[in-house]
Amino acid sequence: MPTINKLFVRPDKFPGWWVVGACFVLLAMSTGVGYYGLAVYLNAFSNEFGWSVSSISLATTSFFLVSGLSGLWIAKFIATHDVRIMILGGAVLGTVALYLLGFVEHRWQLFAVYILYALGWSAAGIGPATTVVTRWFHAKRASALAIASTGLSVGGIVVTPFVKLIIDDRGIRGGSPWLALMWLVGIVPATVLFLRPFPQPLGWLPDGERVVEGQKPLITGVPLHEAVKSRFFLAVSIGYIFGLGAQVGAVQQLVKLVEERTDKATATVAMIVLSSMSILGRFAGGRVIPKTSMIRFTIGVAATQAVALAALSSLGSPLPILLSIGLFGAATGNMLMMQSLLIADRFGVRDFPRISARVGLIAFSGTAGGPLLLGWLHDAAGGYRTSYLVASMCSLFAAVIFSMAGGSTISTDANQ
Repeated sequence: MPTINKLFVRPDKFPGWWVVGACFVLLAMSTGVGYYGLAVYLNAFSNEFGWSVSSISLATTSFFLVSGLSGLWIAKFIATHDVRIMILGGAVLGTVALYLLGFVEHRWQLFAVYILYALGWSAAGIGPATTVVTRWFHAKRASALAIASTGLSVGGIVVTPFVKLIIDDRGIRGGSPWLALMWLVGIVPATVLFLRPFPQPLGWLPDGERVVEGQKPLITGVPLHEAVKSRFFLAVSIGYIFGLGAQVGAVQQLVKLVEERTDKATATVAMIVLSSMSILGRFAGGRVIPKTSMIRFTIGVAATQAVALAALSSLGSPLPILLSIGLFGAATGNMLMMQSLLIADRFGVRDFPRISARVGLIAFSGTAGGPLLLGWLHDAAGGYRTSYLVASMCSLFAAVIFSMAGGSTISTDANQ
């Protein structure tokens, strides 16, 4: 039986799909314990400490803001260093932060722990993972990213319900050591055993072609200083402020919304429906994307998200809520994946991590503000109707902004 190392040196076996599998696991943990997990923690702190939703949402905002800011340095680091160093550092920081979550007694402590966790989450999350996938795949990039980013949804299906079960049973204090262990075990083995930063040192080119002796790898793309001046960069960045702001704000409040209108069991099912439909939506999108314009597809995703959020603003019984969450999940499954695909398709691989980090930083202003805005509107209005209507309008505005981007293909639109 071949050892793990032989998987990467066998002359007849392209190891890129093992790398995609490792990224899948990383994103499952990043989302299950982090992104979707934050909604569980918000609900727990609200119930156990009696803190207002808006005050906890402000801590969530700080989490996403720090993640966005740290992404710039992380992108610069992984452009010149082994990405595994950064991911393993994120594993350590995240483990410490999740363990300390059980010692939080005051609101300022929650902010401190969330900031520490944000650094770990960003270092071991979607930025490094998508960068590695874009290095290993060019022609098959959409399929590879779809598979890797499905980990985002699987995390919600498999990991987040387990996180909620732990928190419901043991509370924040008793559950935090288990969360820390899940994070550490979920990230370190996959990174050490299966992740490799580039295919060329192993004798491969992207997509599975062998390196010809004496051949130097050709890395194409638009340099950072040109990319940031383009209309496409500006439109996508601003569009994602509103699109992701609405999405993240809605997801982070979703557990509490469903519990307020139904019960805890339905809230657990809601997260499973959200994640399951995001998988189905992503794979359906993978079949549609090659047949249409990427930017048009993204516009459709934002419009679908708007419809789902408008429905969630007023529905009160379990079945209609779950159906609307399913539609919302189909949109969330494609929204985040399209961000990486649009950037790679339009600007190439050359400066992908740095361009992606800058788009992410701009978009994170919405990601960070979404939970705070929806939480404040909840407290001010005494419910989520206004919150989700505002999120719906933000999604519609994102669709309008995306329509101003122009084409997304580098070969025909590189200097726009």
